[in-house]
Amino acid sequence: MSQYITLNIDGSDVSTPKGSSVMEAALRYGICIPHLCYLPTISESGACRICIVENIVDGKPVITSSCTLVAKEGMVIRTNTEKIRRLRRNIAELLVAQAPNSRALQDIAVKCGVKEVRYPFRHDDCVLCGRCVRVCEDLYQARAIGFIGRGSQRYVGFPFDVRPDFCKRCWACVDLCLMKETPCDGPMEIGKEYLCGKCESTIFAGQYDAGDCIRCDMGKGFGCTRHKF
Repeated sequence: MSQYITLNIDGSDVSTPKGSSVMEAALRYGICIPHLCYLPTISESGACRICIVENIVDGKPVITSSCTLVAKEGMVIRTNTEKIRRLRRNIAELLVAQAPNSRALQDIAVKCGVKEVRYPFRHDDCVLCGRCVRVCEDLYQARAIGFIGRGSQRYVGFPFDVRPDFCKRCWACVDLCLMKETPCDGPMEIGKEYLCGKCESTIFAGQYDAGDCIRCDMGKGFGCTRHKF
């Protein structure tokens, strides 16, 4: 039988099984914390940093990713402060500038309130979120792909860039990739990139309570765990 602990998220007391993350506790109660790299039942990585929250420790806010933060009894969490919203906007803006041809990143940028992209656009085909690597290792126990290299030279690939015999060809890595779906009007040309924003109207209700999950169409491009397809 699961033991439950109680924590406070945005002024409300919520109960969650002991060992749950703050992200899991919030989603259980319909409290929307924007996220990209998070996947239920798969190990957390905190790679995208979109899900950052303020963990109040001794009266002071400590900013950390909610998917890697284990919920504890009496913990006080703030998911939607002005500082958190500002930081999320900047992170989302950087991500969409890095890979503008990802519907997932375009969606999350709108969800986080990005109105313009101030950074130079690039056309990377991977943002190193690690979803593919973790599902291959954790769910399918294959470890057919992984991170190779370091820093700006890091990428996801097969060992020695050769598909191993133990690759199960399940294509879960492709299904969960943030780059699998292009923006509404299709791939953007180099030099003609822009912030799509066509889905902004689907979250207009959330403007009054940005922390509330309204189960909108945002998230189709990356399989948002709160979205009902």
